Amino acid sequence: MPVYVALLRAVNVGGTGALPMAELKVICERLSFHNVETYIQSGNVLFRSDETGATLERRLDEALARNFGKKPGVMIRSRKELQKIVDEAPFPDAKPNFLLVTFLPEAAPKGALDNMVAPDGEEAKVAGREIYVHYPIGSGKSKLKLPALKAGTSRNLNTVRKLAEMAAAMEDRG
Repeated sequence: MPVYVALLRAVNVGGTGALPMAELKVICERLSFHNVETYIQSGNVLFRSDETGATLERRLDEALARNFGKKPGVMIRSRKELQKIVDEAPFPDAKPNFLLVTFLPEAAPKGALDNMVAPDGEEAKVAGREIYVHYPIGSGKSKLKLPALKAGTSRNLNTVRKLAEMAAAMEDRG
């Protein structure tokens, strides 16, 4: 049974969309996801399922909508996809906590970086359903404007690496 990672958008950020990870785990278990584990408070959940990523996204987003009153946005990646995202991360000199991966619900639109305003030297690269952004001064201080990021949810490279490690360990356990 494949291992997946769900990344929730707008969960536990700045006091909006509060969702305890224990509650997220219960929601996933009620959806018959297997071996459910959560990681940190930002809406990351790992599990096994025989369903497709698209079906899992829809089912989890709908279940969360019943909890929140609206769909928060769920991006699902397989263990292999997550490992590829880590392996192919650009900007090798960037500190991992200053390199954010934005997970999008679908492939980034053509010209996704065309309207980027990067006053602090930010760099970005599109890779399918992800946009990598290096924030030289940190994302919290950055004045970056990149409309293509709004549809997704971001995690720093340290978090993505940890999720990939956890997914690999879950797969190894069988």
